[in-house]
Amino acid sequence: MYFSLMIVLFVLGYALIALEHPIKINKAATALLLAVALWSVYALLGPDSDLREPLIEHLGDTSEILFFLLGAMTIVEIVDRHNGFAIITDKITTTNKRKLLWIISLITFFMSAVLDNLTTAIVMVALLRKLVSDKKDRWFFAGMVILAANAGGAWSPIGDVTTIMLWIKGNITATMIIKETFVPSFISLVVPLIALSFMLKGTVNRPDMAVESSSNVSKHQSNIIFFLGVGSLLFTPVFKTITHLPPYLGILLGLGLLWVVTEIMHRNNEERYSRLNVSAILQKVDTPSVLFFLGILMAVACLQTAGHLGLLAQSLDKIGNIYLINLVIGALSSVVDNVPLVAAAMGMYPIAETGYFAVDGAFWEMLAYCAGTGGSMLIIGSAAGVAVMGMEKIDFIWYLKKISLWAVLGYLSGAGAFYLISHYILHT
Repeated sequence: MYFSLMIVLFVLGYALIALEHPIKINKAATALLLAVALWSVYALLGPDSDLREPLIEHLGDTSEILFFLLGAMTIVEIVDRHNGFAIITDKITTTNKRKLLWIISLITFFMSAVLDNLTTAIVMVALLRKLVSDKKDRWFFAGMVILAANAGGAWSPIGDVTTIMLWIKGNITATMIIKETFVPSFISLVVPLIALSFMLKGTVNRPDMAVESSSNVSKHQSNIIFFLGVGSLLFTPVFKTITHLPPYLGILLGLGLLWVVTEIMHRNNEERYSRLNVSAILQKVDTPSVLFFLGILMAVACLQTAGHLGLLAQSLDKIGNIYLINLVIGALSSVVDNVPLVAAAMGMYPIAETGYFAVDGAFWEMLAYCAGTGGSMLIIGSAAGVAVMGMEKIDFIWYLKKISLWAVLGYLSGAGAFYLISHYILHT
């Protein structure tokens, strides 16, 4: 009974999140209630009444993402408040919507491979706010940022949580993930990019920068904060490689450094300090998005603990064809977090010496592509999508109508390209 009830609750909660704007209930509130409801049902009706250990374990994993998100958002906000992004926005002079869409998308695609899709999405939305004033126009650009960030993260061993998992566990190597998935990932971006290029016409209006010029921050100070902020973000994967510690600690290191620098920079100017110290900036960070992350991740974690995702993985095994299995996993990752799905697949299929399941086998490489790009089909299907949705207040239904179809076409086109490359070129 509890098993079916939890599924019903999850579907209901998901529907309420999707209908956030029509029903005028913040998705963060729905997600938090959904998480508590699922864990309560499992505790009261499930076979195990003592859930302290799984709760602590999942809360630890979720907290890593939350602190990473909070740290990255704060760093971006610090750079933004110090006019640091002017270094980039001043060089992007075009106001043509199509040209700007291609520039933003390609920057996001390659930046995501170096950083990760979540951090890149946060940075690019901050840039968009300097380049596009109209909200609906900016939503189209933000939609492409989600697609580009997820596509860019899929072909890099450090671009997405799932590729990091596969790389660290030895299922894939850095060279082969790039070799086999770069072209499919790029195609998954270019297909929707071409489609949206025809939908956007005319020019964009730039925001009025007069307000920002009143911050009294010198160009030299803006440059210092920009390079420290971006350097902190770029150093995070290096920090992880050197120390083998979770990425959120690298982000917190960068935040702490920026905090000290800004305290020293503004301590002799009381008026500027009151507006630009990190304590004041933290009040501007989008806390509801962080709470939404907490709720949705803990809700999915409950389904994982109760065995729903394990049962789902076993059902997928009946499909037989490894390419179709991965296509379905990618589609499911637009609804359920891709991390437990990939973890379940890794648990089901041990690494073999030869064949599809060998190191760098077609199954693992395509799993990285599908799990990374499949989440773009719905705005809450990826960490990047959730972050952008929170920052720009994008309507779930709007994304479904305007972006999802093109995301699906890009996803399937990239998957087709992967099949051709893997089946007929690399593994013949």
